[in-house]
Amino acid sequence: MDHSTDYSPNIAHKTFSFEENQDTRQSLSVSIPELGAGVSLPGVVAAKCGAKVILSDSAELPLCLENCWRSCAANGLSNVLVSGLTWGEISPDLFILPYLDIILGSDVFYEPEDFEDVLVTIAFLLRKNPKAQFWTTYQERSADWSIEGLLHKWKLRCIDIQLETFNADKAELAGSTLPGSHTIKMMIITQVTEEKL
Repeated sequence: MDHSTDYSPNIAHKTFSFEENQDTRQSLSVSIPELGAGVSLPGVVAAKCGAKVILSDSAELPLCLENCWRSCAANGLSNVLVSGLTWGEISPDLFILPYLDIILGSDVFYEPEDFEDVLVTIAFLLRKNPKAQFWTTYQERSADWSIEGLLHKWKLRCIDIQLETFNADKAELAGSTLPGSHTIKMMIITQVTEEKL
């Protein structure tokens, strides 16, 4: 993994420093799906910033998809799409997604048995959208768990993003005690291009 510290994700900073003030809000003209959205916080924030957002969770879990709709309704977002996408399955819904700029995933590396299915889905989307990036945060649950071999297998590469880059390395964020003492990591995954092989 590339552990670069000089990479500053501009949209991540905008997302984490979003203000409700309509006069100062900058609009993002990007297309962003959120995978494994659950309650959809990253996708909702991106939509509030003006991004074209598609929230997704497993097609096999209709209650999760309902949670996505509820999050949109609670936040006054009528223009956000919700789609059932199951990790590891190359479904028709995956094929018809529009051009993507950034793919979001919050804590999708939760269970080791799902890691490859997540990366299969990401690899497919990145091949379909070669300039796109997968931005994800996750809680480190075990130092023994790794996706490095899977990244190599699926011809993906990873850059670790230091949370202090955008002041998210605190025990308290936005008045919440989360993340507390948990170790939270952020990384950006892209496909390996010919010249990087």
